[in-house]
Amino acid sequence: MKLPLSKYVWFDGKYVLTEKAQVPITTHAIHYGTSIFEGIRAYWNGKNLHVFRLDEHVKRFRRSGQFYNISLNFSDKEISDAIIGICKKNKLKKSCYIRPFYFVGDYGINLHVTEKAPTNVAIFTFPFGDLFNKNGISAGVVSWRKFSDMSTPPQAKMGGNYLNSIIATQEAKRNGVDEAILLDHNGNVSEAPGENIFIVREGQIATPSLASAALEGITRDAVIKIAKDLDIEIVERDITRSELAISDEVFLTGTAAEITPIISLDGKKIGNGKPGDITKKMMEEYTDIVMNKNDDYSHWLTAVY
Repeated sequence: MKLPLSKYVWFDGKYVLTEKAQVPITTHAIHYGTSIFEGIRAYWNGKNLHVFRLDEHVKRFRRSGQFYNISLNFSDKEISDAIIGICKKNKLKKSCYIRPFYFVGDYGINLHVTEKAPTNVAIFTFPFGDLFNKNGISAGVVSWRKFSDMSTPPQAKMGGNYLNSIIATQEAKRNGVDEAILLDHNGNVSEAPGENIFIVREGQIATPSLASAALEGITRDAVIKIAKDLDIEIVERDITRSELAISDEVFLTGTAAEITPIISLDGKKIGNGKPGDITKKMMEEYTDIVMNKNDDYSHWLTAVY
């Protein structure tokens, strides 16, 4: 999958042509997965480009590296300005995906990574629409489990962590479904490879708690806040695999996925096999918010121009 990358990237404090942003083959992150990343969306509404929840993304960006003592040698303001700046530099006037990441650089084969290990920071962007079919997708519970805090911090958005997501996705695709669902080490529902999961039963929304090793997703947090503002009951709790099958509605949330309905799980229809009313309501609200049509949430948006 070749990305239609924009002409310029931000690399260690400078705007450079994409093809000029290169690193040595001895880069530590290539060998050991010592990279930290964020996925951020910016939305063009015909008047301006707005970055969604920029501050929250930048805070998590730094926090993820702190789990592993990997240094982000730029301030939060410098990173935020660079994210806005790379959109401006590329004159983007369409909705896009922004990928900031930092990684341990030329550090040999040393596994003792400290704050003094050299790091590089880069940001690239590309036009982006829907990741999944918003009319609904199929999903299946896979045999691989989500890694837990017993082995590595689930709240660190690290490159190496996503091998778990890759092997789960491979199994789901072999099984003929669009997306995987991973259980936690207790056999309860955790999340999808790159998304959080929500269910709806009898008008109540539920999502696995962070104890399930689910990522504390920024879109997940947005959905929880939106639901509360709409006076829809929402809880964080254990969700069993069998409860998924009898849910009235199931949907995924994530920066790339936004809000995506699951209409089939393990070969069985969810509800009537179409996106449910609460899922559709959440999708509508979310779209209005990111397109700057809801003043109550305008503080979640950062204008580029």
